[in-house]
Amino acid sequence: MTTAPAGATGPGPDAHAAVTAIAREAKKASRVLATATRATKDAALHAMAEALVDASDRIVAGNAEDLERGRRGGMKESLLDRLALDPLRIAAIADALRELAALPDPVGEVVRGSTLPNGLRLRQVRVPMGVVGMIYEARPNVTVDAAGLALKSGNAVILRGGSAAASSNEVIVEVLGDALAAQGLPRTLVQSIDAFGRAGAVELMRARGLVDVLVPRGGADLIQTVVRESVVPVIETGVGNCHVFVDATADVAKAVPIVLNSKTQRTGVCNAAETLLVHRDVAATFLPAVLAALGQKDVTIHGDEATAAALPAGLRFEPATERDWETEYLSLDLAVKVVDSLDEALEHISRYSSGHTEVICTQDVTSVRRFTTELDSAALIVNASSRFTDGGQFGLGAEIGISTQKLHARGPMGLAELTTTTWIVEGDGQIRQ
Repeated sequence: MTTAPAGATGPGPDAHAAVTAIAREAKKASRVLATATRATKDAALHAMAEALVDASDRIVAGNAEDLERGRRGGMKESLLDRLALDPLRIAAIADALRELAALPDPVGEVVRGSTLPNGLRLRQVRVPMGVVGMIYEARPNVTVDAAGLALKSGNAVILRGGSAAASSNEVIVEVLGDALAAQGLPRTLVQSIDAFGRAGAVELMRARGLVDVLVPRGGADLIQTVVRESVVPVIETGVGNCHVFVDATADVAKAVPIVLNSKTQRTGVCNAAETLLVHRDVAATFLPAVLAALGQKDVTIHGDEATAAALPAGLRFEPATERDWETEYLSLDLAVKVVDSLDEALEHISRYSSGHTEVICTQDVTSVRRFTTELDSAALIVNASSRFTDGGQFGLGAEIGISTQKLHARGPMGLAELTTTTWIVEGDGQIRQ
């Protein structure tokens, strides 16, 4: 039996006809965009940015409706923060579009090329995917990021943003469509199927041949449902059960703010740290300092016995269970464990990691080498916060998600990851013998 992502009852004839029509329009629009110059696409990105800023009041009003529904429904504060928009956040989202405009256009880039002995000239060239589908939750910023990345990389995009951000996304998609039309591009380059709920999401997953790739972004249940049920090719983005390991040689003065930033700078995001591992040789010095700092940020510690013994008075504490090592909290909760060695840390991370981001704080080059070669995650960070695993921070512009799979794309997915390649072969009458 097919399980639909959160929001609806299942596919129906109205949703099937509507999503099929939307996908056909997106396919037509993608062919128009495929011939657009970089100047045309960049001008559209700037127009979209200006339109968002000009429509800030309308977007904030729609977002207020979403936030009120979320509060009534008991949405966690960290998720409400992820959902919330204000003029400053809208301005930052608009700036991300302008940053995309400044990046090189991946379309047409020659990946490799050669001339064969028979004179055939080969070029492997980046080309757009065509139509990209997005299924995501409670992230109105993703609506803009996906639209901008798709436009710059030559793709049309179909968005299923979920009921939690429905009012925000309705306004945003309308504003972006108007900006595209004003630039002479099809407004059907950016379309939403939110009106069709879960039924629309199911139909999007079944639109093979019209939708070229599907990217789910959200909680584990949503992602795994799309991976299991979609007949459209899926690029899997992953949940972030991210670890920070403080090694025996770590600089405590640097490691404390790294842990604090990784956990508390924003809690409801996939690159926030969820587990802290501390080498026993540095625990007596490091744990009191880091636990006190985490306590000032109202973090609840889920720790082992060694952590409990170092706990400052008044800090919220729960004994860690097996479930804690597996959990992506997305809240002010942190699992903490003292380990006897680098080997034990590597074993723990290998067992429980979701393959997103792992951090080591150390001054030992051997530890760095082993950490960065023996672990298998999309990002491995040395002596810096896990919060840097981000397309913008990596200089890729906005991102459509963090891929934790190994085929085609891994890590922050920017412009190049939304392209595929075509082999162009030029000859002068050659025939195969």
